[in-house]
Amino acid sequence: MANSHLNKVSAAGLLITLGIIYGDIGTSPLYVMNAIIGKSTINELMVLGGISAVFWTLTLQTTIKYVILTLQADNKGEGGIFSLFSLLRRRFPYLIIGTIIGGAMLLADGIITPPISVSSAVEGLRLINPDIKTIPIVIAIITGLFLFQRAGTNVVGKAFGPIMLIWFGMLAVLGINQIVQHPYVLNAINPKYMWDFLSSSKEAFVLLGAVFLCTTGAEALYSDMGHCGKKNIRISWVFVKFCLLANYFGQGAWLLQHQGQTLSEKSPFYAIMPEWFLVIGIIIATAATIIASQALISGSFTLVSEAIRLHFFPKFTVKFPSNIKGQIYIPVVNSAMLLGCIGIVLYFKESSAMEAAYGLAITLTMLMTSILLFYYLKMKHWNMVLIWAIMMVFFTVESVFLFANLAKFMHGGYVTLFIGAAIVLLMYICFRGGQIKNRLVSTVKLQHFRDKLKALSQDTTLPKYATHLIYLSKVKPDDQVEPVILYSILQKRPKRADFYWFVNIDVTDEPFTMEYKVNIIDKNDIIRVRFKLGFRVQQKISYFLKLVINDLVKSGEINLDPYYHAFTDKNYIGDFRFVMIEEEISHENELHFWDELTLIAYSSLKKTAASPEKWFGLDESMVSHELVPVVIKSQKPVNLTRIK
Repeated sequence: MANSHLNKVSAAGLLITLGIIYGDIGTSPLYVMNAIIGKSTINELMVLGGISAVFWTLTLQTTIKYVILTLQADNKGEGGIFSLFSLLRRRFPYLIIGTIIGGAMLLADGIITPPISVSSAVEGLRLINPDIKTIPIVIAIITGLFLFQRAGTNVVGKAFGPIMLIWFGMLAVLGINQIVQHPYVLNAINPKYMWDFLSSSKEAFVLLGAVFLCTTGAEALYSDMGHCGKKNIRISWVFVKFCLLANYFGQGAWLLQHQGQTLSEKSPFYAIMPEWFLVIGIIIATAATIIASQALISGSFTLVSEAIRLHFFPKFTVKFPSNIKGQIYIPVVNSAMLLGCIGIVLYFKESSAMEAAYGLAITLTMLMTSILLFYYLKMKHWNMVLIWAIMMVFFTVESVFLFANLAKFMHGGYVTLFIGAAIVLLMYICFRGGQIKNRLVSTVKLQHFRDKLKALSQDTTLPKYATHLIYLSKVKPDDQVEPVILYSILQKRPKRADFYWFVNIDVTDEPFTMEYKVNIIDKNDIIRVRFKLGFRVQQKISYFLKLVINDLVKSGEINLDPYYHAFTDKNYIGDFRFVMIEEEISHENELHFWDELTLIAYSSLKKTAASPEKWFGLDESMVSHELVPVVIKSQKPVNLTRIK
């Protein structure tokens, strides 16, 4: 898919963008000012300095870095750290380290976003009933949201945009109402207030970690670019930023009227609502946080799907629950995120406690994105002086945020970092384990076995195994395969077939490539096919191969007529049999300790993956399995002495 239609700005496109892109960053007014003020006594420097820091963070990080600059680094319309790495990996393969860290931390931080957003909204009910137990309500909402994923979000998704439009409109109206009454708060636009606030004490510097919460959704904004297009994102951001800032400044105006007091159990977000509007406001806020959580869950599925095709994750089962293009559902990820979110709610209990853990991991993701962006601009031949000037600003800002967020480590930040580290380990094992297995893959030329395969195909003394016998090969050269495949055909159990197909799947750096290349080793007998599929394309190999065969028949490159029976429809192309060679680690291996440990873990992880039939879109009735040992590195020769 070229995604060209996503670059067209339209009212519908802008509305969809509001519903998909801005859930995380759009619900941040629920908790940012609470996190900045905390239990401190409210004073003018803290309020104006905090608002000023929020204003300039949204301007520097979200607007300049992501909306203006990073969105230029699109991969055929797709965004996100994995798409960015796909553009760079051939020239800068070592960036895989930063990519794994950034992707893992983004997924880890995503586990805390639904709990903190939903909790912040639901806790508004305490203004109506101070004794209400919010934890069961939060868990019920989150559980329902994750259980709903298997059904798809086709119907509900259509309502996301209008609901988020109402949400942002509410943010703006509530904020402007306060600003009009107390316009003095607009002085916070002056960065001097931010500087005075941050330099006033060490405690104020630590509060930058709270300020950072206002921009945590910026990375998701880039990751979801493929759903809406960068033009729709850039134009809608003008409206979204205005609404966010209006609400932040409105909360600041209310806080200035309560200097000398503490927040106690109050929330500035709900405090600026008229009393008669409170119930409506809580309902709208809860709906917005559910949408924010849904967008984040869908984004996580997309992120993991890309990582699978880059060999960072096992090949988990990927389902397509609705007719919305690109919408996917990964059961393993859904279950893991549900358990993680419930665990976060039960562990922290209050949104104020979650604020202390929120944001630390995402600072690492932003730093990794900045590093990849540096190489992208370098690859695009930007002026190096300009690149260094831009990147020094971002590196400085994000490093400052990182150090400020490190203060959260003992207050809950270790939770998201622990989850992130576990995901990093998982991704490392998958990638490294695949490397170990593939590094000494031997190959043979099909031409050398042409006569044997042709003779087997014509040997009528053997029962026919299939009309079309297909093997999946990891070898990229169009005239070679692994020896174990030929062993399976010629020796293990001779398999007579009319056609031998050797299929290789090459995942490209572009998201929606759908191409194939054919090498006919022997007409009407031995054919090598290489599919070039984008990293976002579902690999329906059985269906794709039938399309290839039809194309070859039409072009006269193969002829099926000799293989038809008299009663067979001429449109029938014959029966298929896929032989899947399952690899088992051989006892003959002699590896370094860490490589052996990695390989054992890799083999265990593969058991959680989808079956080859599900992953490659094969009919199970067409598939046979064979178990073969995998020898990575043979043992040293052993001299045995014969005793007479």
